[in-house]
Amino acid sequence: MSRRIAVIPGDGIGPEVTAQAVRVLRRVAELDPALSFEFEELRWGTEHFLAHGEMMPEDGLRHLRAFDAIQLGAVGDPRVPDDVTLWGLLLPIRQGFDQYVNLRPVRLLRGVESPLRGRGPADIDMLVLRENTEGEYSGKGDFLFPGDVGREIALQTTVFSRRGVERIVRHAFELGRRLGKSVTSVSKGNAMNYSGVFWDRVFREVAAEYPDVPSRSYLVDAAAMFFVQDPGRFQVVVTSNLFGDILTDLGAGIAGGLGFAASANLNPEGRFPSMFEPVHGSAPDIAGSGIANPMAAIWSAALLLEHLGEGAWAERILRAIEQALADGERTPDLGGNRTTDDVGSAIARRLAT
Repeated sequence: MSRRIAVIPGDGIGPEVTAQAVRVLRRVAELDPALSFEFEELRWGTEHFLAHGEMMPEDGLRHLRAFDAIQLGAVGDPRVPDDVTLWGLLLPIRQGFDQYVNLRPVRLLRGVESPLRGRGPADIDMLVLRENTEGEYSGKGDFLFPGDVGREIALQTTVFSRRGVERIVRHAFELGRRLGKSVTSVSKGNAMNYSGVFWDRVFREVAAEYPDVPSRSYLVDAAAMFFVQDPGRFQVVVTSNLFGDILTDLGAGIAGGLGFAASANLNPEGRFPSMFEPVHGSAPDIAGSGIANPMAAIWSAALLLEHLGEGAWAERILRAIEQALADGERTPDLGGNRTTDDVGSAIARRLAT
């Protein structure tokens, strides 16, 4: 089966790590005669903005809709404010394609040392589901009396809809049931007396429909503490846009760093293409030096395959990453001396073993 994949390398190290993700996908297709990929590279991002005043073309979403999936590299450049970057490319795709599930594995791979003393792969293995289209990142708000030092006000409106909260919570419980794992909700219902209370209420209502799935709730500050003190208590975690953004970076920290932080932006119903990306950012300070760690980008390609029904290949990619780590194929951030291309090549070679 041939799959059409839109590739948006983006900014900074994005093109370098995305090239390795594509390399691995091409290698999968070489090894599996039932699979083939058609890639189309779209040079959207900062350079496009500087040339045309927009991060992607006006009809960008219409063009992307024809693809089976999107592989994204990274966005961000010091020449363009971050809010312009995000609201010009990344967030319009997430919201426009109703990619309401942001799935981020927090998993300590074999061969990676966690900064948490005495913790191994069995202790850090969770899936964090972040509501991805509304919440604190709804993009709603206003500036009142701009420039008036004595009166200036910034309003940031948090939007929690019944539909939005219920569907991400239900997705978490369906995943927990399928995998035989517990589901933990993270919110701040004691202080956020509208949105937090609403989230907690909807979570309890949905949990009652899944009596076979163990569930619990934590306040976000307590959850952050337990991520460090006792990460093994978390299996499937469901939370809001902002809290998920913060907790998954903490999760990346305990699982070896942002070089292992992969994510999937999912439209589970398949009405629109889903998007897959590393979450380490564009790292402009090392762009072009050939030393960026491509493992998160390659892991995101594994998530892409899993979404397309190729779960066995997704696991083979993770095993290949672990084998490469065991054999010392590491970029400088992991204490090695290999280049981005070296590591991508090493992982691709190990797919056949």
